[in-house]
Amino acid sequence: MSLTAQVLRRAAVCLTIIGAFPTVAEESEGVSPAIIGCRVISNFRIGSSAKQFGALEFVGGLEMASASSDFGGLSAFRYLDSGSRFLGVTDTGFWYAGTMQRDEKGRPASIANFRLAPIQSDQGIPVEGKWNSDAEGMSVSGDTVTVSFERIHRIEEYRLDVENFASTPKNIPLPIPRDELRNNRGLEAVAVAPASSPLRGARVAVTEKSINRAGDMFGAILEGPQKGVFFVKRLDDFDVSDGDFLPNGDLLLLERRFSMASGVVLRIRRIAAGDIRPGATVDGPFILHADMRDQIDNMEGLDVWQADDGSTRLSLVSDDNHSIVQRNLYLEFRLAE
Repeated sequence: MSLTAQVLRRAAVCLTIIGAFPTVAEESEGVSPAIIGCRVISNFRIGSSAKQFGALEFVGGLEMASASSDFGGLSAFRYLDSGSRFLGVTDTGFWYAGTMQRDEKGRPASIANFRLAPIQSDQGIPVEGKWNSDAEGMSVSGDTVTVSFERIHRIEEYRLDVENFASTPKNIPLPIPRDELRNNRGLEAVAVAPASSPLRGARVAVTEKSINRAGDMFGAILEGPQKGVFFVKRLDDFDVSDGDFLPNGDLLLLERRFSMASGVVLRIRRIAAGDIRPGATVDGPFILHADMRDQIDNMEGLDVWQADDGSTRLSLVSDDNHSIVQRNLYLEFRLAE
């Protein structure tokens, strides 16, 4: 199937899902519920029943759509427990939250209790304008939520509040010089290292495509005794779109590349825990490669979490850019270790 045919087919599926699930119009305290229609994705490779892809085993996925005009642009995703309640941000300035429903085998089946709410400014009003509301990365540690923004580059800390979403931000100082942050290629990923890792629970941020003279991407350890700037080796014109830590402290980076000829290509790179330190340029092996033969889109969000069976899971979400020819996807993998 050609790239054009795939795009047209996916647009038709999206319209079908939207038509079957109307939005919920009620709003309370700025929180807007929405019904999310879901089509189950059983196979990651189109036309194949294969489950193993690199170091990952495909568990399942969802193609999501809603009649709510605010749904879409999903740029970060984190579970608040073992694969049920989740929280995320959009690059249009919204929080989103909901509950993943699973089938009898534990595979993603549908989404319930979904709601959206505007991210608040330090004045307690919704952030406005693309320049101010472009939330790209998010991490959760205890009752602290950390969000990275690009365009007006900043990292802000919020109190976890999935009922009213009324928390106002506290600014986190950036070790990266602001004049090194590119306009629409700034702070893309923020993650919290495990307390038992060499970084001892520090938050880490990585840019999408803000590069040094060697052409490598800026990263930063935001706190702790190793606070400072490091770099991520940029390879093959791929840009970072998110990242998260494995339980042992290794950092996973979600990377993507787009061209009209090949469409979207993604990969996940694994950076050894001990390599991340001020002044270092880090690199590592790739544990997943995927392209338009697979069920992918503009994959923006990555979450690493522990399932009840003890396995390490990876969840990915895509940003549809509010375009009819792109999709909002949720994909879930089991790390085969």
